[in-house]
Amino acid sequence: MTVLTLLSRLERFRDIIAQTVISDRSSAPLPLEAGIDSLCQQLEHLRERRGQLYIIGNGGSAGVAAHAVTDFFNVARLRASTLHESSLLTCMANDYGYENAFARMLSQMLSPEDMLVAISSSGNSANIRNAVAAAREIGVFTVSLSGFQAANPLRAMGDVNVWLDSHDYGFVEIGHQFILHNLADRFNEKLKG
Repeated sequence: MTVLTLLSRLERFRDIIAQTVISDRSSAPLPLEAGIDSLCQQLEHLRERRGQLYIIGNGGSAGVAAHAVTDFFNVARLRASTLHESSLLTCMANDYGYENAFARMLSQMLSPEDMLVAISSSGNSANIRNAVAAAREIGVFTVSLSGFQAANPLRAMGDVNVWLDSHDYGFVEIGHQFILHNLADRFNEKLKG
């Protein structure tokens, strides 16, 4: 029986974060800190354009998205929201299929000035991938956050892609939360400076 001690899990989490891979749309890797800095620059452009930040995910990733929206709204002072309003989401899922629900909402809500952050631990969620495709058709800057398989389909879809090398949902979800929180905090520090 494996004992999951807190310190052993902490060490594993540290390694996963240190080995995070950030890449561009062509799958060219970016150095970790340079990748985060490029995302901060995109947030600056978003603010200058008075665009809206949308963050989406399913299940635990929806929880990550909701928490991240709070950070980007309150800490980074950006216009940020999720698309998890239950009656709208279930209407879109019922009328257009769950795999098209986010894409359908975004196709009506997004403007080219906006930005989409799409979170899927596995990178295989069709509704998340379809949302990114819809956003790209509009010309929106997209960011994907995924984990699990290195060749997951979401990882190649964003303008910037953040991938965590783990098959553990807990590590991937908390890692995504940690990275998004760091991004909001870092952006806030740039605003102060």
